[in-house]
Amino acid sequence: MPRILIAIAFAFMASLPAQARDIVTTFQLENGMDVVVIEDHRAPVVMHMVWYRSGSADETPGVSGVAHFLEHLLFKGTENMEPGEFSATVAANGGRDNAFTSYDYTAYFQRVASDRLELMMQMESDRMVNLRLDQEDILTERDVIIEERNQRVENSPGALFREQLNAAQYLNHRYGVPIIGWRHEMETLSLEDALAYYKQFYAPNNAILIVAGDVKPDNVLELAKKYYGVLPANPDLEPRVRPSEPPQTSARRMVFNDARVSQPYVTRSYLAKERDPGDQETAAALTMLAELLGGGSTSLLADRLQFEEKLAVYTGAFYSGTSLDRTTFDLTIVPAQGVSLQEAEDAMDAVIAEFMRDGVDEEHLDRIKMQIGASEIYARDNVGSLANRYGRALTSGLTVEDVQAWPEVLQAVTPEDIMEAAREVFDDRRSVTGWLQATHQTEMTQ
Repeated sequence: MPRILIAIAFAFMASLPAQARDIVTTFQLENGMDVVVIEDHRAPVVMHMVWYRSGSADETPGVSGVAHFLEHLLFKGTENMEPGEFSATVAANGGRDNAFTSYDYTAYFQRVASDRLELMMQMESDRMVNLRLDQEDILTERDVIIEERNQRVENSPGALFREQLNAAQYLNHRYGVPIIGWRHEMETLSLEDALAYYKQFYAPNNAILIVAGDVKPDNVLELAKKYYGVLPANPDLEPRVRPSEPPQTSARRMVFNDARVSQPYVTRSYLAKERDPGDQETAAALTMLAELLGGGSTSLLADRLQFEEKLAVYTGAFYSGTSLDRTTFDLTIVPAQGVSLQEAEDAMDAVIAEFMRDGVDEEHLDRIKMQIGASEIYARDNVGSLANRYGRALTSGLTVEDVQAWPEVLQAVTPEDIMEAAREVFDDRRSVTGWLQATHQTEMTQ
């Protein structure tokens, strides 16, 4: 029966009208800026986004957090706008705006009515090159990001724990440095640090303009040439070369104690291959592996540890391959009351060992494929989700063709592909196992 449902789902997807699929047009301006237009004419709205191919992993050592700091500072004034005028103008035109920073990118967006697109381009292109900052801006916004760290990290044992896990996982790569920054370095971020990052990375030849919604490609291109095409490229922009990881040859283990912990748990991460242009098969197999092991209430970990043996109240497996460099495959077990962290870890290892022995349940895999196929269709209902999908991929080195091929690559994954990926990723020498607990209770098994 599941195979019949899969066939029906595939037939349905193949029969979808053209407007239900991604209609994407790409351009490149003379100054090197890439332009991606995703048409969706079902509502008179547009998502206007500028993505920079630079994030916290591109920072110079010693100024961690400067990428996120600069994101905040871009909402200050420019040579043509007063501080706060940007967001106030978006709001006055019935829209909303924001920005976000990751390891591999920094992105700025506005969601507005389609007829306001030109105004958004005018303002966004202005702050790409005309940012105006003074010392007071630095002091004020530095306090803001430090308070943000206090709220999101210092007040959260789980966030502090995850910082330490990342630092242990990446011995040399900048993915081991928190995006928001280490506090002692954030406290000394200066005007010169912010402007140095801005001048290095905020240029049209390091940016991708993504416009999704009720627009025509020719109109977008005309506006892009008018506002972004006149901006000078940065001739000194260098290829994105980060410090690479040395061969990882030893498993790492850690215990994080914090009196505020109310629910202890075990987590383990393995260094894993990312999605690469034209080479997404391993990432697709790892995506399916994560779903099989810990993708919900029907996963292997949940079925065994939560429902059958009642050793855990939560289980999960996670993998996101959209990353410029090596990513991680992660497992988490939250033990039930009375179950020790060692017992939870042992139970997790037993499920993995059984999976490696018995292999993939093909009916389970078929159900997952059907669910993923449906989610791909539903995701197209939101222009913001579409724009984000392409932005994250393109700033991580993938192409439009890779994004469009991804659903088919996922559906083509075989049980043999998954087992091969599992044998590769479950290498203890490239793992970090962590315990989060309220007090020091039991020594970890060596």
